Amino acid sequence: MTSALTTPPAISAGTLSVGPQPLLSAGGGLLLRPWAATDAPVFLAAYRDPEIQRWHTRQPGSEDQVREWFDQYRRDWAQERGAHWAVTRDGDEVLGRIALRGLDLDDGVAECAYWVLPAARGAGVAPRALAAVSGWALGEAGFHRLELDHSTRNGASCRVAVKSGFRLEGTKRSDAVHADGRHDMHLHARIRGDEEPA
Repeated sequence: MTSALTTPPAISAGTLSVGPQPLLSAGGGLLLRPWAATDAPVFLAAYRDPEIQRWHTRQPGSEDQVREWFDQYRRDWAQERGAHWAVTRDGDEVLGRIALRGLDLDDGVAECAYWVLPAARGAGVAPRALAAVSGWALGEAGFHRLELDHSTRNGASCRVAVKSGFRLEGTKRSDAVHADGRHDMHLHARIRGDEEPA
């Protein structure tokens, strides 16, 4: 037997999947778009980068597996479980990845994740992409709270979060397993009504 909510859902089922996953402009020529099958080689190559490998324990092993992930990304949108974007320059050159995962439409909560290719780091790509996704999610999409976490040893990710308006809320002790053992994780969040990032 399933239980019924005693409060109305923050986002009604079907609100997101009624249309295609949106294209989002992140300024400075950045466009966030859904992944295409032709992006598989660059996506796979990203996971050969030592920094991406260090912080992301789930990694694809082949271009075929990447395309399977892309198929799952499309199903995630259709089933309102997630949204996954390629961060691109003008819709063509892939610079990184950003995603909303674990969508909880009842409470209006989702989790953010991202990475940027080595050649695009240091140019503000991740903060602009995160700000664009956050603006859409907390605005048009109707979410109330967005969360992200990262290893306390990942200073770059922490700077991206803070620059994008995600306040540090605390440390989750020994929360995640990386290749070198367990890591404490910083928890950041941004809620609707927070001050816009500079």
